[in-house]
Amino acid sequence: MLRERDATTQAGFSAEQMPDSVGERPILFMDGEEHRRQRTKVARFFAPKTVANRYRELMEVRADALVAEALATTTFRLDQLSLRYSTEVAAQVIGLTNSNMEGMARRLERLFAQPDWSPDSGVKEGGLRGLWRMIRGHTPMLAFYLADVRPAIAARRKVAAEDVISHLLAEEYKAPAILIECVTYGAAGMATTREFISMAVLHLLADADLRARYLAAEEPERFEILHEILRLEPIIGHLYRRAARDIDLPVDGEMLHIRKGELIDLYVRQANSDESTVGDCPLDLRPGRPLPRGIGPEVMSFGDGQHKCPGNSLAIQETDILLSRLLRHDLVVAHAPIMEWDELTAGYSLREFVLTVPKPLPVAVGG
Repeated sequence: MLRERDATTQAGFSAEQMPDSVGERPILFMDGEEHRRQRTKVARFFAPKTVANRYRELMEVRADALVAEALATTTFRLDQLSLRYSTEVAAQVIGLTNSNMEGMARRLERLFAQPDWSPDSGVKEGGLRGLWRMIRGHTPMLAFYLADVRPAIAARRKVAAEDVISHLLAEEYKAPAILIECVTYGAAGMATTREFISMAVLHLLADADLRARYLAAEEPERFEILHEILRLEPIIGHLYRRAARDIDLPVDGEMLHIRKGELIDLYVRQANSDESTVGDCPLDLRPGRPLPRGIGPEVMSFGDGQHKCPGNSLAIQETDILLSRLLRHDLVVAHAPIMEWDELTAGYSLREFVLTVPKPLPVAVGG
């Protein structure tokens, strides 16, 4: 469905509620030739070689610093550490580097903690409920724009850099459209990576053998382990598309008829555990599973087709750099994370995930 050229349009992430007054549509909400053209232009920021050459040192330096800071306190919240880390990395790629990083992380957290809505939720946007939703959504958006986006735009109007905001200015995007792009890339690069870091740590601390294997492995095998965790725990649970034309699909020996204009709900978690694709015991964590040609190790967790997440290499690389440092230390879960669900993405969030570093036992002196 996702790879079928021009068969569907984006209907997720409130794409169909985007007002025309914004101007240029964010790349996440584009479709067809316009999307392919813009996607080609921004691909250079997320290419694996670019990630390794341009951002690896930054990720290593910030991971070392944040892990050292966390261990010095002996008790820390992983969900807060991962938010700061993923924010600082994504900010470099986007170009949001002219404001305080900790402040921006808090502003983004408030921005993403908005009332949920999905295309098939039945939520009506009129009346007092719609007004309250608008106020709640616009206040943190305005704060993010004034404190983070506007200073970055001003700096890059003077001196362009090799980042997304500079690219958007070169494409003559106006401030509202740049703001929406920053929110889009912020959600992809900060919010989702943050959740995956916590989920991966949860799995690796729960399985001592897997943790030992991860720490002893070379990078390709560590990536295999992370991809398999992501297959089981996709950050985005559902992808929504609108049929751009009539589509007929053979499914289990029968023909499924989808008519133009119908909403299509693609269930990522179910696809990732389909035995016909991933093999036996689909809910077991088995890194290095043999998969059909053309299917990545994370299966559908980064999406597929024209809207496949461009930052997949960045997300796995930065997660691995942090975890390979953090998990070298003796960590104990002091408070298991509280899991919540987001109706917009059918994804999860993990909060109040507290880890401690046990204090060494006192050494007895004398007989």
